[in-house]
Amino acid sequence: MAIPTLEQLEILAEQIYELYGQDFRNYNRSSMGRRVDVTMTQLRIDRFEQFLPRVMEDLEVFQALMRNLSINVTSMFRDPYVFRYLREKVVPVLETYPHIRIWSAGMSTGAEPWSLSILLREAGLQQRSLIYATDFNPVAVRQAQQGSFPLENMAEYTRNYIRSGGTTAFSRYYTATTHLGHLDPTLKENIVFSSHNLVTDSVFNEFHLILCRNVLIYFDDHLTNQVLQLFSESLAERGYLVLGTKENLRFHNAGRYFETLHDKYKLFRKL
Repeated sequence: MAIPTLEQLEILAEQIYELYGQDFRNYNRSSMGRRVDVTMTQLRIDRFEQFLPRVMEDLEVFQALMRNLSINVTSMFRDPYVFRYLREKVVPVLETYPHIRIWSAGMSTGAEPWSLSILLREAGLQQRSLIYATDFNPVAVRQAQQGSFPLENMAEYTRNYIRSGGTTAFSRYYTATTHLGHLDPTLKENIVFSSHNLVTDSVFNEFHLILCRNVLIYFDDHLTNQVLQLFSESLAERGYLVLGTKENLRFHNAGRYFETLHDKYKLFRKL
């Protein structure tokens, strides 16, 4: 089974946009092609000519493709030294605001906003902060709201938490059942989970900190600039932006809206 051609992917993206309103027209074609190929393999469809009409006619096939196009790699306190830097350098600035607004954009199944809530609780800021946790995939949003993760992942999350500068035992934040670790539900008292599409939706609040990690690598240059413009318009004066460790602003026109505070940890500040 061959990965679809560039022309086939453009036809697919255009038809998805016209029928479903989901805009993948400026997604990185290499990444999109691999994910289409995975979907076709899962559904045992050998030829793109068979796959395209089924995406248009069968909602279950479309949803299967959406699951694969969603960015679902996530873990709590991922890249822990980024969280340590936030804890040590950014949180003291956030403390100066009477009310703190944070946006976790493209949060997948929610490990990041739950991690942020723990960080804010330990800084004594949970009660005066609000985290908007968004993803374009409503299935991911519903899963994120549950705050349940595979129990086998908790050892990794504990290591990340310790490296991030956590101040207590991570086990205090979850209870274990046979296969799942369930996070303390009081941690989501300051989290608003919602669907939001970075491609088609606009500014909806003003934030002091935005995290959008490992999302822009799936966009082409045009879409990346568009999303960076959205973040600039969504940030308060001198607000912070955190990107993924493989992402950068220096090659994008919209990078002129930001100054680099830490190149390794991809921390930027609105000019």
